[in-house]
Amino acid sequence: MTSQFSLQYAFRSQKQLGLVGGSPSYEPMEGFQKPEATSRTYVYSLDGKLFAYAVPAGVFIINAEDGSLLREIPLPNVIELGFSPKATFLSTWERPVRSEDNSIQHKNLRIFSIETGEEVYSLTQKSQENWNLQYTSSESHAVRLTGSEIQVFNPSDWAKGVIDKLKVEGCTSITLGPGLNPHIAVFVAEKKGAPALIRIYGLLTLGSPPTTQKSFFKSDRVQIKWNALGTQVLILTQTEVDKTNKSYYGETGLYLLSAAGNFDCRVTLDKDGPISDFAWSPNSKEFGVVYGYMPAKAVLFDQRVRTLHDFGSGPINVISFSPQGRLILLAGFGNLAGKVDLYDRRSLTRICTIDAPNTSWCEWSPDGRYLFTATLSPRLRVDNGIKIWHCTGPLIHVQMIDELYQASFRPIPIEDCPPFTQGLPMAPEPSPAAKEHTSAKAMTAKPAGAYRPPGARGLAAPSVYKREDEGGAPQRRSNVNGGGGSGSGQKYVPGAPQSNGHGEGRAQRGAGRRGNHHTPGAPPANENGSGGGNGGGEKKKKKKKKEPKEATNGNTAEIVDKVLNEDDASGGPKSPGAADIPATTIIATFDGSNSVPPTPATESGTLDPIAKKIRNLNKKIKAIEELKDKTKRGERLEATQLKKIDTEADIRQELAALQELANGPITPSTTTYFPNP
Repeated sequence: MTSQFSLQYAFRSQKQLGLVGGSPSYEPMEGFQKPEATSRTYVYSLDGKLFAYAVPAGVFIINAEDGSLLREIPLPNVIELGFSPKATFLSTWERPVRSEDNSIQHKNLRIFSIETGEEVYSLTQKSQENWNLQYTSSESHAVRLTGSEIQVFNPSDWAKGVIDKLKVEGCTSITLGPGLNPHIAVFVAEKKGAPALIRIYGLLTLGSPPTTQKSFFKSDRVQIKWNALGTQVLILTQTEVDKTNKSYYGETGLYLLSAAGNFDCRVTLDKDGPISDFAWSPNSKEFGVVYGYMPAKAVLFDQRVRTLHDFGSGPINVISFSPQGRLILLAGFGNLAGKVDLYDRRSLTRICTIDAPNTSWCEWSPDGRYLFTATLSPRLRVDNGIKIWHCTGPLIHVQMIDELYQASFRPIPIEDCPPFTQGLPMAPEPSPAAKEHTSAKAMTAKPAGAYRPPGARGLAAPSVYKREDEGGAPQRRSNVNGGGGSGSGQKYVPGAPQSNGHGEGRAQRGAGRRGNHHTPGAPPANENGSGGGNGGGEKKKKKKKKEPKEATNGNTAEIVDKVLNEDDASGGPKSPGAADIPATTIIATFDGSNSVPPTPATESGTLDPIAKKIRNLNKKIKAIEELKDKTKRGERLEATQLKKIDTEADIRQELAALQELANGPITPSTTTYFPNP
């Protein structure tokens, strides 16, 4: 039994249809002949022995064991396919077509015998939703809903046609339950103020009164899920509009009904919000529900709606039990990040967390050891492909496929699968494709770091922003007057006012609160407080701007006048990279009646125009050097950046002239030094 077990899977894309064998090779099946035309759909039989697909020319039935062709049905334009539970019949559906005179109805739902390939029955089915007949597990009966009438057929003798029927006014959907004594759940929607109804009829006693009936408001449509034994049914009611305006998706409610009519109740949930998903355990004795606004909550209930376990809250909207019921999946797909948590049902502990973003299809393998996830089109048109994960977390196989439309494991009856071990099974060796995908993902992963603005990305951080153990500048400096350390034990913060240990730092901070705000990087105010004031500095600054117009001392006056005019027109420096200021900037005042006196730094709190211009030119040169480095690295520059590089010679010439002017005759008494932080 174990030697014959294989986790085969199938996929359908825009360009190909494929059958792929299981571990460890994951090679395409050799005996399967891929169709040249684009396939429209495919389906496995419930026992996994047959595989059928439809192309524009017809339908082909394949032996899933070796890929050989068993039967060809020349029926064009088939869109949907479906096997009966024992793979005795194959149903096909095509879009209905009107005849010219509308006298002949198009019987677009056809049923074929697998053994002979002949059509045994045909019906008219206009809607593609719930198009197929619902069979009992023994194929003793088949039912369908047409209008408000439930029709019953005998698959062993299709020639008899409808053998039983029941008309239910306002019926919009039916669900046939499993089990040896199957029941039918019938839903009647709200109409003209009348409440919605759920009625459960015995299939063999369809004409008798329903065994269970429940009415409720706030229900435009329902989802009905039977347990595996067919003894109880969960009903999720939904409305199109939430009249309380709390949810965009309408209101939801969950009810549990017994087919025998001895138990029914509403599942009470302790968190507001929609019900995202619910599922029965294969043992038919418990079920799980995901509900509430995000982060949603997941809870496990027993068959009497008693809470067994609370999994807590998280970004989840899917719950699923493995076929053996040993593992529980909680995941967040769709517009969520795709995180998958797997839990052991016995210990109710988390086994692992899988990161499967952009997943649009997820299912368990028949043996419950693997998880199958796929990204499909048109939900997403990028990164389409298949991933197979082991239940302990490792990625086992990857296959990327462009424009992937459909993918699934081959079904295998649970009795033919190897039994689940007492402990968790060991993960097998990943396929070469999985190893390559994992290594490529690890190489491209970028570690998250501190945010850096676009202008500073790709450059080394200035030393002033680094810690000493990272090569940064020491975080202590001498005081402004050139003395020794302050000895106060306080850590120096670049740009912040310095304290000398006698309360001067607190005095400066107090002055800042009174309006003498200290700008980081600017020279400190003098003892008389002339470095800042309530508007006095601004008035002096305005007066100084008018003074250079009176200067007429040859080249020096022209250069300074040019500097002042450029600063006034530009509104200050605009080039990035203000960290490269010389360690000591010399601000000099010039003697003589014909020289232009700069703005005193000790009075206005700013640099004089020549020093400011030198600083701006240094910034431009640094920016040009950065652009030249980008060119060396092969990066493409814009036209404006190339023009900026061409101005390097002019900028350096102007900088040399200003430096020569600034380093000329200096009067010691009027020279001020500003140590750079």
